[in-house]
Amino acid sequence: MSRSDPSILAAASRLRGVTFHDVECGNVEGKGWGLTATKDLTTKDIKDADTDQLPKLMSIPHDLVLNQQAVEEYAKECTEFKELYEAVGRQSPRRDVLLFLLVQLARGNPNLPSGTRIVSHSWTDYLKFLPEDVLVPTQWSTDERKLLDGTSLKRAVTAKLSSLTSEFDYVFDKSCNMPFWYSVLWETETRRLQDWVMLDAWYRSRCLELPRSGVSMVPYLDVVNHSREATAYYDESAKDEVVLLLRPGVSVAKGEEITISYGTVKPAAEMLFSYGFLEPAEKEKGGSLVLPFDADPDDPLARAKLVAFGESPKVNVRVDQEGATTWECPFAYLACVNEEDGLEFKLLQDVEGNRELRVFWLEEDVTDRVKDFEAVIRCHPIYALVRLRAVTILQGCLEDELRQLHTPDFYDALSWNPAVRAHCKVAAAALRDIEGGILEMAVAGMEEEKTALAADENVVAYFGSMEITESDLVGDEAANEEEDDFS
Repeated sequence: MSRSDPSILAAASRLRGVTFHDVECGNVEGKGWGLTATKDLTTKDIKDADTDQLPKLMSIPHDLVLNQQAVEEYAKECTEFKELYEAVGRQSPRRDVLLFLLVQLARGNPNLPSGTRIVSHSWTDYLKFLPEDVLVPTQWSTDERKLLDGTSLKRAVTAKLSSLTSEFDYVFDKSCNMPFWYSVLWETETRRLQDWVMLDAWYRSRCLELPRSGVSMVPYLDVVNHSREATAYYDESAKDEVVLLLRPGVSVAKGEEITISYGTVKPAAEMLFSYGFLEPAEKEKGGSLVLPFDADPDDPLARAKLVAFGESPKVNVRVDQEGATTWECPFAYLACVNEEDGLEFKLLQDVEGNRELRVFWLEEDVTDRVKDFEAVIRCHPIYALVRLRAVTILQGCLEDELRQLHTPDFYDALSWNPAVRAHCKVAAAALRDIEGGILEMAVAGMEEEKTALAADENVVAYFGSMEITESDLVGDEAANEEEDDFS
């Protein structure tokens, strides 16, 4: 499957009621397809509040928008799909859309037996314009994915591929018991796991958050590329159309590209994971990354803490353009408090006989607040000490990540491997560079925070009391030795 000529896309869009105003779809250097202005455009004199005066660049009818609601409507029109949807669907909005796309992919198969009844949809033809390879890491080869070793993206990609495999197996197992769909999906032209991975890549790289319709795929609008300095934005009109509007206070010359923002605060790993690229601006100083946070295996309360917390712990590290570090890890505060600090777990039984794990802090039930345990202890004298413990542990975690990120021996070999695509090499190298810089600045920032926390009066008092206790223990041991001296 290859993308057709832009002129064919323009003709298809007119048949579907899509309108372009002073813009056209064409090839953009280094980006593939994109949207460019056919004349000079400006909104320099339009204020943010005057949105009614903003030039409309595109309008897409609501019935072309693809989301879970659209899949439900299609199931009402196509009885064959409804049978499959009832058996396999309603797992999640994303999986429903992927199932719909799988069916449209199968419907486009020219080798289907004559008389096979699958209701046509606007997306049946639109799939011809979508690329087989989106360049997101889930579509990279095994060797290409090895380039991500040591980055925050490695585990995310591995987990995603495992999840996609389970989803595909579920669809296969369920549909194999349905003669019609077995013939369409698996007998006439065998669908592979790679097809499901491709559909997921289409969804992740093209879905948008619409104001009223929610997360959706919008045909023709998805040719508009991303930029941090976006010149346009999308919205939904009173007629339920999806519209592309020129932003207030911008100018675009004839022939220049029209862009939208896919998100300005997304970590570099998320941009590469969802869209398959990193823009040059993301290589500047600063940024953010998200890493898993593992509980201390030597903590006897670790399992209880994880059960009470209820989700996989993560640490979110941010470094701004000036190099200032901030971090968020709600679980770290719970992880760094122990029984001697006032933490207690109890298994309580309700009136129906069900047992439930409850969390107590200084004899107060805080079970419903464990995900914001920092707020629970913030006004307590122990807060600075717990924060110091958390920073110390997190700094060690980041140092471990930094050591893993340092180029392993195999990385150089992979970089010269002709089977590894240039795009993957460039993207992986950029991600490693970005995350390495963030980790180095974060480790340094945490060292400064540790120094400041160690000077806190409550921390000083705590360690002072620990020294006195240790001194008393040493004195007692010495006295016992003297009493036992029978020489």
